[in-house]
Amino acid sequence: MSRERRELKQVSPEKPFGMYCCGPTVYGPAHIGNFRTFLLQDVLRRTLEVDGIKVRHVRNITDVDDKTIRRSQEEGKTLAEFTAAWTKKFHDDCAALNMLPPQVEPSAVEHIPLQIAMIEQLVARGNAYVAPDGSVYFKVSSDPHYGKLARLDRDALRTQSTNSNGDANVADEYTRDNVSDFALWKARKPEDGPNFWQSPWGEGRPGWHIECSAMSTHYLGETFDLHGGGIDLCFPHHENEIAQAECSCGHHDTFAQHWFHSAHLMVDGAKMSKSLGNLYTLADLEGKGFSPMAVRYALISGHYRSQLNFTLKSLDDATAALEKIEKAARKLLDKAGITPEEFSQDITVHEQNTAWGAFEPAWTALCDDLNIPGAIGKIFSAFAELNKTELSQADAGTQLCGLAKILSALGIRLFTKQEAAPADIPAEIVALGEQRWAAKQARNWAEADALRNKLAELGWKSLDRKDGYSLEKI
Repeated sequence: MSRERRELKQVSPEKPFGMYCCGPTVYGPAHIGNFRTFLLQDVLRRTLEVDGIKVRHVRNITDVDDKTIRRSQEEGKTLAEFTAAWTKKFHDDCAALNMLPPQVEPSAVEHIPLQIAMIEQLVARGNAYVAPDGSVYFKVSSDPHYGKLARLDRDALRTQSTNSNGDANVADEYTRDNVSDFALWKARKPEDGPNFWQSPWGEGRPGWHIECSAMSTHYLGETFDLHGGGIDLCFPHHENEIAQAECSCGHHDTFAQHWFHSAHLMVDGAKMSKSLGNLYTLADLEGKGFSPMAVRYALISGHYRSQLNFTLKSLDDATAALEKIEKAARKLLDKAGITPEEFSQDITVHEQNTAWGAFEPAWTALCDDLNIPGAIGKIFSAFAELNKTELSQADAGTQLCGLAKILSALGIRLFTKQEAAPADIPAEIVALGEQRWAAKQARNWAEADALRNKLAELGWKSLDRKDGYSLEKI
């Protein structure tokens, strides 16, 4: 709101830090642009928790809107059946990316009575009007504070056809009396099929924006600590949220103390689109052989306020970076007498009496405007420093505690790569792998390359180490 960096102070320090994040619309798989925003929110929450701050994280599920209704009807499914399947897919992807589940995940459909109650308040206060067809619209001219987040020129405000990212705003498809007004309740149309609810204004369904105002204030209060989302949601969605919430309660105190908007993701230097073939889901990238942890690393590696250009090479770089961290961590683990399986990376509370060791600069960077790339750089600097130091077993244990905490804040888990068990590898592949390794040891490069290509044709690759190799499915 202020365009300034401010300390994250709580509205009520005796309560958990209230954090509302706009969640997915479940009409298909979330793409990596969606997940970049969700992952950055996850890192913010983790950082707060590692610092000892309890968080109440609320993230909604949009399971009724134009897209969900249209797609469910195209597939011949009920809205509930259709959205439940895509909600499960979203949860599975979140788990694979090591994202903490929110404490509250309200569904728009399950909270329609709450939304109707807020619309009734807005109508009663003169901030909304009922159209002849039974639709209800927010009257933007009734709110002198409208536009304060996006800093709109009210005289120039004529339409909400584009969002703050310059993209078409197609989340609500409707007509209204004034082009700047927006739908709170949409009267039933034939194409909605059985997807309608009863209201004081007739049969219909909520507009898109009202769900977040109703659910955020219900679960976090009229004023809460932080609201997050992608920069494209700043206008009109978040602007409309503020107007609905503040006008319904009759005062214009701060709706959210802090706004956390992440810049959008570019892919190969362009905006994501199906027509360009650069719109990836997690499943797409796993199909190309990349691990979810490499995807997480790549998507959080840029500063949240800067555009991030995602490429497949960035995933190769992320994979290599994780391998370097694992290699350096293994040295500390060996010194401390701890196995990778025993290494806890699930720290969520900052133990005040435990030193950060060489990883304190990484933590300091993360606490400064969530500077994730700075923190990652300091992790590698810490390993370089420790490489020059003779550590005792106790010293190595202290350093591992600092490493575990910074990795927990970033949500990066080590040693997650699953190697195929020998019993799962066909005998033919094992034999080719042995022949290729023998050829390589004999420095017969042509033969080794030919066997490597043969393995690839059969869907396998050989991962070489100094002491041997392992076989993995492509």
